[in-house]
Amino acid sequence: MKIVFFGTSEFGVIILEKLVQAHLMPVLVVTTPDKPAGRKQALTPPPVKLFAKTQGLEVFQPAKLDQAAIRFVQEKNPNLFVIAAYGKILPKALLNIPQKGSLNVHPSLLPKYRGSSPVQAVLLNGDEETGVSIIVLDEDMDHGPIVAVERFGIQKKYVYPELHNALAELGGDLLIRTIPLWIEGKIQTQAQDDSKATYASHITKEDGKIDWNKEAGYIERQVRALYPWPGTFTTGEIDGKQRIMKILKASVMSQDRPIGKPGQAFPPPLPGIAVQTRKDALLLEELQLEGGKPMSSKEFLLGHKNFIGTNLK
Repeated sequence: MKIVFFGTSEFGVIILEKLVQAHLMPVLVVTTPDKPAGRKQALTPPPVKLFAKTQGLEVFQPAKLDQAAIRFVQEKNPNLFVIAAYGKILPKALLNIPQKGSLNVHPSLLPKYRGSSPVQAVLLNGDEETGVSIIVLDEDMDHGPIVAVERFGIQKKYVYPELHNALAELGGDLLIRTIPLWIEGKIQTQAQDDSKATYASHITKEDGKIDWNKEAGYIERQVRALYPWPGTFTTGEIDGKQRIMKILKASVMSQDRPIGKPGQAFPPPLPGIAVQTRKDALLLEELQLEGGKPMSSKEFLLGHKNFIGTNLK
């Protein structure tokens, strides 16, 4: 079995690790080029490359999937591609290489939440169930026929990294069970119902800005879905200056009637900070001023005694 693996992020790392543990060692790992990161813009390798190197796997980092890149992959004579959060569309000429096709591991119950941010979408929408789909990759985004599905009940208030890792583990285990059956021709695929397709668009920094005119329940989910990046944030006049505040952890405080206008900070029954929303209030449990360190709302009030009454935007 000659597998070529395509992946970039931590999701890909977990899937690749499952392949290695099952002794399905790829003959090549294709990932994205190193990119500048951090304040010093130091050239940083993608997580998949770092893990692959620890396993002695050959790594290929093409800037483009052009003819030269396709020829390089073809020379490995693979009979199966495995793709896990690679982040690029594979051209038809590349997809035509492996005799057994290309299996893509996607963290949602396709055709629901096609696109680049299905895990965040599940949390933002408050879904009670999600899962992992393995599909035959084609030229369209998350469009190919379904090979295998594993469902996952959401039993607690996950933050993004927790649910992301749980689905990656689930997807890796499903992949290991699926590959032998797929190679032996024992799986009949099922076409996706395109009429039921929904899309989870790319997350940007602006998606983290809080709209206090939304319900507290939605904002609490936003905090969990967008942690740690881009994070959720708000602005307000603090210590006489307009400053950005990140909300790292929050919960919903039910109300019979509102206290003030949406965005207004007020004291909850227990020490801390609550902010009025369109429906119910948001309890700020952990926050961080731009340039500062994370702290509880009680700690924050010790140094910002006049914060109560602030109108956040």
